[in-house]
Amino acid sequence: MPINCNVTIKTIETVKSRIQPEEFTETLNLIAYMPAWLSDIFYRYQQESNGIDSLNPIEQAHYLMNEFDPYIIRWNLIPDGEPLTTQSSKLLPVYFENKPAMLKIAMVSEERAGGQLMIWWDGRGAARILAHDGDAFVMERATGERSLLRMAKQNQDDEASRIICAVVAELHAQVHQPLPLTLVPLSDRFKALHSGASQQSSVLKQAAVTARELLMKPQECVVLHGDIHHQNILDFADRGWLAIDPKGLIGERGFDYANIFCNPDWDVATKPGRLEQQASIVAEAAGLDRIRLLKWILAYAGLSAAWHLEDGSDPTLAIEVAKMAVSALGL
Repeated sequence: MPINCNVTIKTIETVKSRIQPEEFTETLNLIAYMPAWLSDIFYRYQQESNGIDSLNPIEQAHYLMNEFDPYIIRWNLIPDGEPLTTQSSKLLPVYFENKPAMLKIAMVSEERAGGQLMIWWDGRGAARILAHDGDAFVMERATGERSLLRMAKQNQDDEASRIICAVVAELHAQVHQPLPLTLVPLSDRFKALHSGASQQSSVLKQAAVTARELLMKPQECVVLHGDIHHQNILDFADRGWLAIDPKGLIGERGFDYANIFCNPDWDVATKPGRLEQQASIVAEAAGLDRIRLLKWILAYAGLSAAWHLEDGSDPTLAIEVAKMAVSALGL
C-alpha cells in the first residue's frame, strides 16, 4: 500500500521532537513505514512488563506520542496547529483528505452526546462529522473570516441575531427518525435552578417559577442544540454559517434562542434597550411569541446564574439579564 507522504512527514517531525537526537538517525528508516505497522507496536507495548526502558527508540517514541496520534494514524490526518484542551474536550486542527478539519476527543458525556447529535444532523445547519469512533470525532473546520462576536460588538447586533435565528431554524427543521438516543429532556437541564432558587435572590425565584410554567406546557418541541450563542455559530466560508458544540437536548424550540441575550459579553448584553430590541428582532425572525421568548430569557438567565453559583464563578451577568427580562415582562 502506498505511503501517505504528508502523514509520514508529520509523523517524523512529531517523533523527532520527542526522542534524543542521537537516536533519530537509526529510527528514521523505520518511521517511513509507520502507518502500516505502528498500531502493532502500540499493542505490543501494552503487554510489556518491563516498562519503557526495555523498548527500542521507535517503540519509546510511540509510547511518548500523545493521545491524538492513534486517530491521526487511523484516519491519515495531518496536524495543522497546536492542540487545545478545555474542561470537556481536547481539540487538534488537522487536515482530513486534504480539507481543513478539527479532531475532537470528548472527555465528558455531554460532549459525546453532542458529537452523536452532529452525526445525526449530517452537516445540515451544523459542521459535518467526517469520521468518528467512540469519543473521537473529526469535523469540518471553520475557515471563514466573519465573526458573529465581532458583528455584535461592532454595531451589527441585529444582523448577527438574524443569522443566528436562520441557523437555529435549520437545525430545528430536522425531524428524521430515529432520533439520537443521547438526547436529554429540557426539564432535566433546569434541575440546578429548581434546587437552588429557594435560597437565592427574588429574581432567581421568579426565574424558577417561570421555568416551571414553561416546562409544564411545552410548545413546538424539537431537537435542541442547547448552547446557542455567538461563538458556537461560525463562518464555514462556502458552506455558510454553521453551528458547533451542541449539548443535545429535546424540548421547546424557544429555549434555543434565550442564550443569545446573555451574550456575547457584558457590554453588549447589558446595553440599555438591547434586550428589548433583540427580543423583537428574534421573535420576528424565529416566528416566536415575544412574551414567551422573554419568559425563556428569564428562565435561561436564572439557570445560567444557578450554574455559576454552583461552580463558584461570577453570576452577575446572568442575574442582570434576568432582571432586565423581569422588567421587560412587567413582573
